[in-house]
Amino acid sequence: MRYTTNYDIGDRKRGQGINEDSLSVTVFEQGHRDGYLGKTRPPRIRERAAGGEGGEPPSDDDAPADGQAGADPADVAAAIGEAEADDETDDDAPGDEAGASGSAATDDEQAELPANRSAGVFVLADGAGGHDAGDAASYIATTVVAENLAPVAINAVRSHPEEFDIDISPDVLPEPLGPEDIQTGLENAIIKAHREIIRYADESGTQSYTTVVAGVYADGRLHLGWVGDSRAYLVNDAREEIVPLTKDHAVVEEWADEGEIDDVEAHVHPDGNQITRALGGSGHEDPDRAMVEVDTRSVRLFAEDTVLATSDGLIDAQTDAPELYEEYVEADRSAEMAETVRDAVVTDEEIRDVLLSADSLDDAAAEYVTLANERGGKDNISVLLFEDETLPETPSGGVPVRAADPDVDLSDRDTVIITEE
Repeated sequence: MRYTTNYDIGDRKRGQGINEDSLSVTVFEQGHRDGYLGKTRPPRIRERAAGGEGGEPPSDDDAPADGQAGADPADVAAAIGEAEADDETDDDAPGDEAGASGSAATDDEQAELPANRSAGVFVLADGAGGHDAGDAASYIATTVVAENLAPVAINAVRSHPEEFDIDISPDVLPEPLGPEDIQTGLENAIIKAHREIIRYADESGTQSYTTVVAGVYADGRLHLGWVGDSRAYLVNDAREEIVPLTKDHAVVEEWADEGEIDDVEAHVHPDGNQITRALGGSGHEDPDRAMVEVDTRSVRLFAEDTVLATSDGLIDAQTDAPELYEEYVEADRSAEMAETVRDAVVTDEEIRDVLLSADSLDDAAAEYVTLANERGGKDNISVLLFEDETLPETPSGGVPVRAADPDVDLSDRDTVIITEE
């Protein structure tokens, strides 16, 4: 499993605000017998980044500096990222796949992948209300959710010793958890964080809110839980496609679903900052009984998949959004003006293209921060990326529908059977 993170305060808030995003990553990698997998992305991605399979190579100016090591994901690791006003910008982003231990395969080497199994937990939260409210709310959310979910990820690895040809009696193994069990765990962890934020709001006398998107990666599946408009995406290199894994709890999302606004308006609508669900509150609720509705789901992952979690600072970076919205409406929603709006904002297609053209996860994460700031840097920006090349390859035929809100008629789709081979 390879992963990286990056975060920035955002150009508009630089020098006069704080980063209210918080990010937590806990990785458990169980290696056995054959050695460490390494951190280098597979040749197909490096060839594309070099211009060999479409797409222009990134310029040297956009690449982060080499040689800055971070945490080694071969160990049990937990990294809680909370950026303050003087935190790293994209120019300070860590370099080539931090934490590599052991030698990585060269382009000409096609050695068989070593046997290992990875599991992990990520939590990304975007607070609101400043130092005494949003900053604290996002910190509480990432720490409480990670604390409760890390044992779930480790359980998934320990439950399957047969993957390493190890014969251990089921009597001494933990009970394997199914998708529904993990989704329930996500829901309970997020509700617990919600109650702890309300408890903090009550004691501090603040209105403390945050969004959250959390994931448990285990046994080849990603299990998600979220509240608010922080998002998770999946980019598949084999199919060169991006799939939204979550659906915003937001006013604009509801209007788009109802057909009241089109997709261009959704990018720049003046009410784009209004969410319909969040963790926390004003402290008037009973912290022992408070509830919040959590959406959960599970999806199958493949070797060519990369998961991206991000706060809305990437998607809603454009500071001129209200003006663009007025121009688009006044132009009677013309195709020409629609293209102007799409060029000014960060679209899902651009998010996909950044990842497909990057030869490392660090490069992609740094480029997301740069892209958001170039488009306005309206808000704090946090991103997490991870992939696991030891998974089965993407089927050449059909794949399961993995989008949170698929734009397909499911009744017309053939049944797809995914085997373990």
